[in-house]
Amino acid sequence: MTTPPPFINIKAKANQHSVFLILLAVVIFIITLIVSQYYWRSYRLVLIFIYLLTLVIMFTGLLKRSEPSVSFQLTPQRILYHHRHGNWTLNWQQIQNINTIKEVVGLTTVTLPYIGIQLKSVDVLAEQISPRLANRLIHEQRPLLSFSVKQHLLSLEETQLNFNPFTLESGKIIKGPLAAFLHHCQILNKGLGYHLYIDESSTDREIDAFCQLLKQCQHYCANYP
Repeated sequence: MTTPPPFINIKAKANQHSVFLILLAVVIFIITLIVSQYYWRSYRLVLIFIYLLTLVIMFTGLLKRSEPSVSFQLTPQRILYHHRHGNWTLNWQQIQNINTIKEVVGLTTVTLPYIGIQLKSVDVLAEQISPRLANRLIHEQRPLLSFSVKQHLLSLEETQLNFNPFTLESGKIIKGPLAAFLHHCQILNKGLGYHLYIDESSTDREIDAFCQLLKQCQHYCANYP
């Protein structure tokens, strides 16, 4: 009997150095506060700029801190993605293809900082993604639509938000942000060949290495009960 692979937890690059940034902001603020007592009149604008910079650093650190500690969980049955706005999950058997996004632009091949997932049916997302995350991903993935329009893979009209109801193969009708996301996935699949997209910042390694890991997991788990 083949031993199933262990659970693999992936931590996102996006929440790295959060504690360092928060502590850095605190240290800069304290130093600036002390200096302000003696040089406020002479260097007011400079000190105000430093205070604003401290706020930006603190906000960035807190934003990174708010990210889930684990962005992906890979199990023998499925892949689970965690985002601060929700999550999606897919069984390995529901995935048709996994690959990096490469397009020929002029005489060069451009690799986008995403991994594409092509599904056997986009309908599976209707039950396996949270509506809040679906709505968020529409906006986060606008650069992919812009790239598709620029490279004449899609028309500008095709990339407009579509809030029409989405009819599943079963006949069930989906409405609202989830329907808009399903239309969004179909359009991206038409333009770039994939329904779902994994941003490089949500992984813990180079995009090619993570893509290879996902392929290995899918191959290993394809026949896992």
